[in-house]
Amino acid sequence: MKIDWDLGTSVMVFRPMDFIFTPWRYTYVTSVESTVGCVFCTLPQSQNDPHKNDGRKDDRRKDDEQALIVHRGQYCFVILNAYPYTSGHTMVVPYEHVDQLQKLSAPAAQEMMALTQNLEGVLREVYHPDGLNLGMNLGKAAGAGVAGHIHMHILPRWIADVNFMGAIGETRMLPEDLQTTYKRIRAKF
Repeated sequence: MKIDWDLGTSVMVFRPMDFIFTPWRYTYVTSVESTVGCVFCTLPQSQNDPHKNDGRKDDRRKDDEQALIVHRGQYCFVILNAYPYTSGHTMVVPYEHVDQLQKLSAPAAQEMMALTQNLEGVLREVYHPDGLNLGMNLGKAAGAGVAGHIHMHILPRWIADVNFMGAIGETRMLPEDLQTTYKRIRAKF
């Protein structure tokens, strides 16, 4: 129930709650708790070893495109967020499965920051945002969707990109589909 003020009479008016249905979120909401293993450990493990040079580069590229992995480094990979807050919402994820930044090996931490810096430049060039959000949610209480495996979020932001749909309606309006985002960002690596 929403409460509004009738400005003409200064009387409180009770209105029924509005519902905006987001069926595309159902897949995420129902799969998070039932996922076996760690999604960030599973996704980069395609049928082909990414570090093995066996002439199957095209197969790996197809696997990466399906998994939304735009770049593989030595210690970390860059992946699109499958449930983005904005177009261009990406993450830098270490291959190392740790739940705290302080547990991450120094080489992985250094590569994570280098990839984050690179991605900042890529997102500025591709999307021309007014700003960027960079951050980690460490632990479920901090808002981590995948609490056991650290990852850095990088997402472009624009002045007034939070509107009724996102702030109140809990619905994101994205002007670009994930495959287009994938191609645009992948081309810069």
